[in-house]
Amino acid sequence: MPRLPLQTAETAPDASKLFIERAIAANGFLPNLIAVLANTPAAVEAYFTVGEINNRASLTLAEREVIQITAAALHGCEFCVAGHSAIALKKAGFDRKSVIALQQRGVTGNPRFDALVDFTRSIIISRGAVDDGELTAFIEAGFSSDQALEVILGISLATLCNFANNLAKNEINMQLQPFRPGALQA
Repeated sequence: MPRLPLQTAETAPDASKLFIERAIAANGFLPNLIAVLANTPAAVEAYFTVGEINNRASLTLAEREVIQITAAALHGCEFCVAGHSAIALKKAGFDRKSVIALQQRGVTGNPRFDALVDFTRSIIISRGAVDDGELTAFIEAGFSSDQALEVILGISLATLCNFANNLAKNEINMQLQPFRPGALQA
């Protein structure tokens, strides 16, 4: 049971209602993450605003999903692992094996994705203070120094979502259950 209230289009503060409607239109249901963030209009607005900015970055959808799943797995947010696994499979062209590897903090076998995973982990663990070798490895994998900052942008979005879900103890919506950690192996 969540520790924070799950808002609806009827119960949310007026300033959050538009964001709830957008989430329902985009997903076909109201993700519990949005229902919790809607308690604070500024939080739900930040989620949508940073998400839109992140979507305009030069990293591909698949690369952005690598960051999101990696961060969620590292932060212990099964809700976001499930949600981003669904996006990876349905919209970003991932195969099940790669998604399972990301969920388990393993190797995907795609050198570019694996370099992105390593760099994302290093950024999170070092709080941005990666060593020269880690940045060089990222750039040698075909990324630019500008994209190193885009990784931080993606991590910032993930952190908002992961920490909000962890604080709230959100249950994974029924629609995302097939994508939760462990479910894809079945």
